[in-house]
Order: sequence, then C-alpha cells, then structure tokens
Amino acid sequence: MTETPYVPPKVWTWDKESGGQFASINRPIAGPTHDKELPVGKHPFQLYSLATPNGVKVTVMFEELLAAGHSGAEYDAWLIKIDGNQFGSGFVGVNPNSKIPALMDRSGPTPIRIFESGAILVHLAEKFGAFLPTSGQARAETLSWLFWQMGSAPFLGGGFGHFYAYAPTKIEYAINRYAMEVKRQLDVLDRRLADNEYLAGKEYTIADMAVWPWYGALAKGLVYGAGEFLSVHDYKNVQRWTDQIAKRPAVKRGRMVNRISGDPASQLHERHDASDFETKTQDKIAPAM
Repeated sequence: MTETPYVPPKVWTWDKESGGQFASINRPIAGPTHDKELPVGKHPFQLYSLATPNGVKVTVMFEELLAAGHSGAEYDAWLIKIDGNQFGSGFVGVNPNSKIPALMDRSGPTPIRIFESGAILVHLAEKFGAFLPTSGQARAETLSWLFWQMGSAPFLGGGFGHFYAYAPTKIEYAINRYAMEVKRQLDVLDRRLADNEYLAGKEYTIADMAVWPWYGALAKGLVYGAGEFLSVHDYKNVQRWTDQIAKRPAVKRGRMVNRISGDPASQLHERHDASDFETKTQDKIAPAM
C-alpha cells in the first residue's frame, strides 16, 4: 500500500492531537489552564525547573557561582514537571512561554522575573561578575557561542530528537534531514574545540554551561538513544571537552537538581540547601514523586 500524500489545507485547524510522547500537553495557544500559585523559599533566587538540558544549564550556573564563593547566589530549586504543571497560573506569570526554566530574582527590593535559559545565564553572570568576560573578543565569543546554542538546539531536540525518538511514525526524510544538521553542528563544535580548551577560548564560561547539557549528553549517547546512529565517537575534541566539564564538582551537583529519572542517588527533586545533596536524594528519602 502507498500512503496518500498529505496536502496542507488552506487554513490549519487544531482538530486532533499531534501524536507522539508529548501529544497530551501540546496545544496551539498560550496562557494558564488552571490556578496554581508557586512556592517561595528562603533564598534570594527562586528557580522553577526540571533537569532537562535547558534546566541543567541554570542549576550548573548556580552551583558554579556558589563554588566560586558567591554566597549571594543561594537558591531554592522547585520541581516543575512537564505534565501540565507548566500551565499553572503562577508559573505562566513567571514565564508566559510556559517552558522551564523560570527564575524569580528576589535579591532586591522588587522581584525580577527572568525566563529563557540564556537570559537567566546572562542575568546571573552580570549580577555576580562571573563566567562572562566584560569586554573584547572573549565576551564576543562567549555571547556568540551562547546564542549559537539557542539557535541550534531546537534542530537537535525538536527536530532530530522528536522524529528519531518520539514521533509516532518513523519518517526517513525528517530523520535524515535533522541527522545531517545535528552532525554538522557537532562538526562546528569539534572544529572550534580543536584549538580552544573551552568554547570562548581559555576560560570556562556560560557558553560552555549552555552548550554542554545538550551536546555533551549527545556526545556520550545519553539522549535519544542515538549515539551509535550519529557516530558521536568521531568527534574527538567534543569528547575531550565533554569529559573535562563533566568532572567539575559543581557540574555534578547541578545535574542532580530537579532530576526525576535515572539512578535515585542522582536525583535531587528539590534543592533548598547545600546539604540536600547529601541527605535528600531519592535513594535516601521517600519513593519518587
């Protein structure tokens, strides 16, 4: 049998679920679906997130700031599951785009909301004067690679990841199209890292914190079950950079925060104190939420 080619209608209408793993939460409209206030903890920063790659960027940044001695960067990390909780009125009030992560900076007299992971990284870097050079080529490189990630990752996640791992049917054209683009991106990174220890040059910056959760995980075959398919082992410089960052103690901690999958010892559903890493991982407390 041959399928009838799809002919787009003159006007698209939402008349059925899109299919795939996330069909039940996809919709073509914004705004809240229910009233739900967000909790507020004791620290200057209130983070509402989940340990997806975008969420990991911010928790790594917080842990790196604290490791560097910036005690004012203490934070509460609240879990927002992507199961409809992102459409609660409180969360939409912080992020009208209903995506994690979202941050409330309560360190000053008037709370400030920041959404989009890149904006959060820049906000924190400028607030604490850390992990973002203040001028010159180093600053330009940091911001260029930060925004490279913002523009590139949708092709990896929403493009390749969706069609390779989550779509209800395998479409050769779509998988090939996005596999080609993802391999091109890995080559871009590999070439940059051939002559540079980190993405912005000699110094570890928010550019590395933004790119690593996506492409570091991809380089180790940890996302979409696609490591062999994409021959990730071929990108030797990306592998070196990935391993180097993964060894950082703050990165190890940041990866644990708001994590709800994997080894229970690696899951810290909420983080409210540095001691939580030792006492409140899922292997030490009640069954998973």
